[in-house]
Amino acid sequence: MSKVIPFKIPKSQMEFVRYQVDAGQHFYDKLHQHPEWQLTWIKEGKGQLMVGDYLGRFEPGDLYLFSANMPHVFRSDPEYFSEQANKKSLSFTLFFDFETLGKHIWEVEEFSPLQHWLLQIKGCYHVKGLSNAFIQEELLHFGNKEGLDKLMGALHILRQLQHSREMTLLNKLIPQKNYTETEGKRMGQVMSFILAESHRIVQLQEVADLANMSKEAFCRFFKERTGKTLTEFLGQVRIHHACQLLQETDLSVSQIAYQSGFQNLSYFNRAFKKFRGETPKEFREKF
Repeated sequence: MSKVIPFKIPKSQMEFVRYQVDAGQHFYDKLHQHPEWQLTWIKEGKGQLMVGDYLGRFEPGDLYLFSANMPHVFRSDPEYFSEQANKKSLSFTLFFDFETLGKHIWEVEEFSPLQHWLLQIKGCYHVKGLSNAFIQEELLHFGNKEGLDKLMGALHILRQLQHSREMTLLNKLIPQKNYTETEGKRMGQVMSFILAESHRIVQLQEVADLANMSKEAFCRFFKERTGKTLTEFLGQVRIHHACQLLQETDLSVSQIAYQSGFQNLSYFNRAFKKFRGETPKEFREKF
């Protein structure tokens, strides 16, 4: 049987909803998936969220909903891994295990709209606006709930999500099958390498060697799982890093281009505008 990247939610077999607080210097940094649905609010910490074919920044206040078996990782920024840095990461998460409810519950009329919604929601969604604010408040106090209060609290949050018009789908590519453990480890190693080395020239051969594959086999493997070529994905990682530097530093645009892995300033400007729809200067002026 195909196994997901080894990650098991610590809960009893018949627990519908699991509340978890993750507090530490950085978040769990391995690409992983699990059959439970996941709702995560980032209270503290910054970094890159990778899920399916999506790569983007996460920051305090962000709230994400993941459907079952979506490969993902909250990869904290490099400074969160430094022993000298006084950094803190904090998130609040609910894991929903709909399998524990059994098949017969969907025959109950009142649960029919929820089932219909669950069948339509696939992927990772960024939850914003009033829905975000409501769920943040619920998650702050969810740890105090037990029994029916816990169940009703979970259903209350699901109802809010079900009727929300403030959920944005992030990934376009929905995995058709679970990663095997070997595939998961391979993808996790590749992603970690790309995030760590994107500031320099990265050759296809060295990434293929890391994955222990030929260049041709790796290109197929990577495109099937990210929807992008290695070059396209690297460019996306570099643009996201540049956005961070434009917001958080006073470095010049040329300095940021080179620190982000671009060897040519004019190419950086073209690539940035193509990806963001604006120039680096215009992006910085907004902040």
